[in-house]
Amino acid sequence: MNGFAIQFLHGLSMTMLAAAISGALGTAVGLAGAASKLSAYRIPMWLAEIYTTVIRGVPELLVILLIYFGGTAAITFMIGRYVEISALSAGVIALTVIFGAYSTEIFRGAILSIPHGQREAASSIGLKSWQIWLLVILPQMVRVALPAFCNLWISLLKDTALISVVGLTDIMRVAFVGAGSMRAPLTFYLAASALYLLLTSLSLLAFRMLEQHFVVPGQLR
Repeated sequence: MNGFAIQFLHGLSMTMLAAAISGALGTAVGLAGAASKLSAYRIPMWLAEIYTTVIRGVPELLVILLIYFGGTAAITFMIGRYVEISALSAGVIALTVIFGAYSTEIFRGAILSIPHGQREAASSIGLKSWQIWLLVILPQMVRVALPAFCNLWISLLKDTALISVVGLTDIMRVAFVGAGSMRAPLTFYLAASALYLLLTSLSLLAFRMLEQHFVVPGQLR
């Protein structure tokens, strides 16, 4: 059992790594997607609309499998020999795509909630477009989007368990292997549940502190 304790710690680190990278990249994708959806140009607006519609309409597990096997097939075709994409890479890419699609809608809604007059006022005093986004829109968008973004982050943490199906040694994979080899499924799955609960509880605490800093009292849940 001591050996599995070490493996659980390794699985915990892999889960946190996959979630952190996917969350950071997915946030960038979400900001770009929201800007594209609100763009005056039709092509980026349509591309962002297709992206969010397709990804939000497909199960997360299917996205992971498609990227894992599709990525392997694409690399094999380009190189001319079989190369298997790593489980971590496939999982991070898939979760980034998923997180980005949902965060796009969160950011878009938050941006739309900002009165248009504030942009006009910022423009009238000589601020450039990038300065308006950085100094006027983004700070207010964070305040509005933070509660929904917290829920999306919690979902991302739990969705990392899906990467275990392609071989990533995360919390869920360690629990699955331990449950089979030690013939103690309840013990191992309860241990996995405790680790996920720890991660989500710490995340909720961190986001609650951020909400108290950014969100006005009337908006706190």
